[in-house]
Amino acid sequence: MTVLAAIFVLGVMVFIHETGHFLAAKIFRIRVDRFSMGFPPRLIGKKIGETDYCISAIPFGGYVKIAGMVDESLDKEALKEEPKPWEYRSKSWIQRVLVVLTGPIMNIAFAFVIFTAAALMYGVAENVHVNTDVGSVVEGMPAEKAGIKPGDHIVAIAGRSVNSWEEMAEIIHGSAGKVITVEWTRNGTSFSAELSPVLVKVQEKEDALEIGQIGIGSKLAIQWRKVGIIGALSSGGESVYTITKLVLVSIIKLIAREESIRSIGGPVAIAKMAGESARSGFGALVFFMALLSLNLGILNLLPIPVLDGGHLVFLGIEGVIRRPIPQRIKLIVQQVGMFLILGLTIFVIYNDILKVIHE
Repeated sequence: MTVLAAIFVLGVMVFIHETGHFLAAKIFRIRVDRFSMGFPPRLIGKKIGETDYCISAIPFGGYVKIAGMVDESLDKEALKEEPKPWEYRSKSWIQRVLVVLTGPIMNIAFAFVIFTAAALMYGVAENVHVNTDVGSVVEGMPAEKAGIKPGDHIVAIAGRSVNSWEEMAEIIHGSAGKVITVEWTRNGTSFSAELSPVLVKVQEKEDALEIGQIGIGSKLAIQWRKVGIIGALSSGGESVYTITKLVLVSIIKLIAREESIRSIGGPVAIAKMAGESARSGFGALVFFMALLSLNLGILNLLPIPVLDGGHLVFLGIEGVIRRPIPQRIKLIVQQVGMFLILGLTIFVIYNDILKVIHE
């Protein structure tokens, strides 16, 4: 189950990414020599037109060989001649940028579609207050001093019965500096105490407000709210934004050494999580695939040689200097990038294996 789920997840994710590059190349009439699922050696395939569509031996990846592009193949021979009309090198700057960008964009778009479809089918998860149940108590605040504890159920404030958290909060917020009676129950036993909400300054949007607080937090539960197409699209976009932000924050922490590189998961960790998701159901597996696809799209845009972000750096420099960077320099940089990526891959796999052994 774990192996099959991993191959399925990575296969779909890589297929979507490479299809983006492939379609953009075809649109701009650039020859695509090979569309491979997996890395060499080549196992089986069929050549249709100018493209060899094949399955290769190493399943964790794939590639599209675009004519005239310095890519993972590090093919020097094809670059010794003058650019042909059907080659990547002969196309305009914006066309080359789009060929590189469409891979990550497809991964991000796939995640957006899955998140949107999930919101449309199941609704949007929201945290709601569980009646007037206390979820947390702040140390040193009036509620703690009065003896209120997490799990208690507030029944009345200042002589008024309360049935919702919002109703209770409204009374407390407007009672700063006043003495009020709070009544609550715990395991069928009733309690009451007099206390005085303290005045606290809070920022709500653009306004600074002064409200009374006694130092309790609500007990929350997840509630699914049905939404229409607009709400689902908004939810999908919000999910992509939130996860992208988390990924970028993690990258920044890694660079700043606030987070250990050992926290990075590789193929073994992905396979394990894919297996766990598959055992939870197809929906969980698809959701995990969307998360992974979004991560792939973001990480591929990092300015590292070999990755799409590395190609975009070259294109950015060429756009500024208005002339192509020598192919020899590109090859050298790509070789360095391949060495770094290979080293990181070996380290991550080794780290994954150690985690499995120690579990």
